[in-house]
Amino acid sequence: MADRWTSADAGRALRMPTDDDDKYSRGVLGVRTGSDAYPGAAVLGVEAAWRTGLGMVRYLGPPHPSSLVLARRPETVTADGRVQAWLIGSGTDAAQRTDAETAALRATLAGDLPVVVDAGALDLAVGAPAPRIVTPHAREHARLRSALGLDPDASAAGEDARSAAARETAVALGATVLLKGAVTIVAAPDGWTARVEAGTPWLATAGTGDVLGGVLGALVAAAGAGGDTDLAPLAATGAWLHGRAARIAAERGGGGRTMPITALDVAEHLPLAVAEALAAR
Repeated sequence: MADRWTSADAGRALRMPTDDDDKYSRGVLGVRTGSDAYPGAAVLGVEAAWRTGLGMVRYLGPPHPSSLVLARRPETVTADGRVQAWLIGSGTDAAQRTDAETAALRATLAGDLPVVVDAGALDLAVGAPAPRIVTPHAREHARLRSALGLDPDASAAGEDARSAAARETAVALGATVLLKGAVTIVAAPDGWTARVEAGTPWLATAGTGDVLGGVLGALVAAAGAGGDTDLAPLAATGAWLHGRAARIAAERGGGGRTMPITALDVAEHLPLAVAEALAAR
């Protein structure tokens, strides 16, 4: 059984800015997400990255998603340049990807910088040398395991089976695996494993995975700026912040009641989740 990741664990993994920091030393995240079919994924991931806390977000995507990102978050930079980590794949479809975009993603995955690999870029994660966090849900995990020559149905029966399968995938892939679900499993290639319980069932709604990608990207960029390259605790912390922000959003009416939430609600409540984790460390 994997260990449960707590608010104190999350707080210790977060990097607090200091008076000596500037926007570059706080971390710069490069984002290649969204498409004409799913432009909102770009907006949600960028929004979440900013609200998790880092120095800069560089968004490199198609013109339509770019215009929406800038309308929502005008502080976003839409020019290429220095970054400490990448987020790729959210809101994209591998079947619709152009050769030029495939080449750009492969180049990112061939580099030394850490990469959060989501959704439409998961097919490129196998064999890539870059440090990676992959973020599959159950069906994507089965496809990833098939590509690795592993049993795609190994994680179908219970939490222990999911933990064991995620560890096996992490070893075969040589990357940190964040297996999404009501209980999220994070596994590293060295066998380190943690479980993160979802903050609320209301989290199961469209776009929340895009928000999670932005949270993870921000954490990895900030940690990379500070010289931290241990991705698994950052992945578990991202899952905790994501779930806690969702619960805060669902409980915002008070009185012990919960209410439906949207992905943007989760992103907007991330600063409170970050503050809670920092107070618990």
